Amino acid sequence: MEEYELIVIGSGPAGRRAAVQAAKLGKSVLVVEGRRRVGGVSVHTGTIPSKTLRETALNLSGWRERGFYGHSYRVKQEIGGDDLGVRLMKTLEHEINVLEHQFHRNKIRTVNGMARFTGPNEVAVRRADGSDLAVRGERILITVGTIPYRPDSVPFDGDHVVDSDAIVEAPSVPRSLTVIGAGVIGIEYATIFSAMDVPVTLIEPRDTFLDFIDREIIDTFTHELRDRGMVIRTGAEVRSIEKGADGWVTTTLADGRTVRTEMLLYAAGRTGATAPLDLDKCGLSVDHRGRITVDPKTFQTEVPHIYAAGDVIGFPSLASTSMEQGRIAACHAFGLPLPPAPQYFPYGIYAVPEISTVGMNEQEVRARGISYEVGIARFRETSRGHIMGLNSGMMKMLFSLKTRRLLGVHICGEGATELIHIGQAVLNLKGTLDYFIENTFNYPTLAEAYKIAALDAWNRMPAREV
Repeated sequence: MEEYELIVIGSGPAGRRAAVQAAKLGKSVLVVEGRRRVGGVSVHTGTIPSKTLRETALNLSGWRERGFYGHSYRVKQEIGGDDLGVRLMKTLEHEINVLEHQFHRNKIRTVNGMARFTGPNEVAVRRADGSDLAVRGERILITVGTIPYRPDSVPFDGDHVVDSDAIVEAPSVPRSLTVIGAGVIGIEYATIFSAMDVPVTLIEPRDTFLDFIDREIIDTFTHELRDRGMVIRTGAEVRSIEKGADGWVTTTLADGRTVRTEMLLYAAGRTGATAPLDLDKCGLSVDHRGRITVDPKTFQTEVPHIYAAGDVIGFPSLASTSMEQGRIAACHAFGLPLPPAPQYFPYGIYAVPEISTVGMNEQEVRARGISYEVGIARFRETSRGHIMGLNSGMMKMLFSLKTRRLLGVHICGEGATELIHIGQAVLNLKGTLDYFIENTFNYPTLAEAYKIAALDAWNRMPAREV
C-alpha cells in the first residue's frame, strides 16, 4: 500500500491550493481526481466555464457597445451553441494545462479515479480500468465540491430540461428559457442568456433572493433586469414541470399560472458530492445536503486527521475563499502557524450586470445600531462611464459617523468584481472616508466612483472637530 503524508480528494480550488502548500513544506502529496483531468468542478462545470460563457455572450452580442449603438447592435447576428463552445474549450484546456504543470513542478502525484474510504486513514481509488489503488494517508483533505440538486419530480433530459452542469457541457442558445432558483448560479445564467436576447423567466419560491446582498443593490439590479424584459416571479412555488411532445417545457406554479419555454434550467441548490466516499468507514457524517461540518478556523473535521474545505463545507462556496481554506487546512495539518485571517473578503456575482460586495450591508449596520452615513455614485457620473456608454451602474459606500471608518462597499454594474478590491483593501486596513477624499485616482476611470461616493457621504456628515 502506497503511503503519503497528505491525500487530497478533489483537485478544485481548495484541493490544488492545499496540495501545493503541503508540497512546498516538503510533504509527500497525492491528489485524487474523479474526472479524466484535474481541475474539479471549478474548471470543468463551475466557475471557469460559467464566466467564460458570460464573456463570450457579452462579446458576441455586442452588449457592452449598445449604450452607443443601440439595442439592436450585435457583433454576430446569430449566436449558437458552437460559438459558445469554441471559447469554452480553449479556456478549459489552458486552465487544465496550467494546473497539470503546477502539480508536476511541485512533485505532486495525481491519480484519476473515484475515491472511497476503507478505514480512518485508508482510501481506495477505483480507476477507469476497474482496478483499485489502495493508498494510506497520514492526513486527508476532502475537497470534492458539490453536484446539482436533482429532485425526482424534475424530468431532466440533458437537452430541454437541464441542470447547471449540463448547460456548460453542451451549450446551446434556446429560443426561450425558464430558470428555477434565484441563487447565485440561477441569477448568473438567467442574465447571461437575457443578454443574448433570449426571453427569460426567473422563478424563485421565496419572496426575496440573494439576501446577503445590500437590499438597495438588489432593488437596482432587479429594476435593470425587468427593464430589459426579464420576467421575475418571486414567492412562486413550482407545482409541476412537464415536457411536451415537441420538447418544450411547461412549468405550472402553485397559483395556477404556467410558463412555457424551449428550455428549463433547474438551479435550486447543490449538494455535497460526498455520497461515493463511504464516510462512515472513517467516522464522518454529513448533513441533509451532503455537507461536512468543520472547525471554521482550521477546517478540521470531527476526525482530527481529516480536513474538509471548499464548497463541500457550505457557505460561502466561492472559489477565492475555497483556495484560502485549502491553504489554511494544509498549514494547520502540518503545524505551520496560521496567519490571521482578514476580517472581510469580497463576494462576486458574475451576473449581467455584475454585483460585488465587501463588508457590512445597510441591513447589518442598522441591526447593530451603528450610526452611519451612505454615499452613492452612479457610473454615468464618471467620464469613463460616458466613454464606455454606460447608462447604469452604481456604487454604495457606508461610513461610521463616530469613527469615519469605511463599513462596507456595494457595487452593481460593469467591472464591479474588479472595482471591489479597492474597498476591500481600505476596509481591512481600517481606513476612513478621508482616504477617498484626500487621494488621487486615475482619470478617467470607473474607480473615480469611490471619490464621488465618498464626497456624497461627506456632504451629509457632520464637520470634523479640529
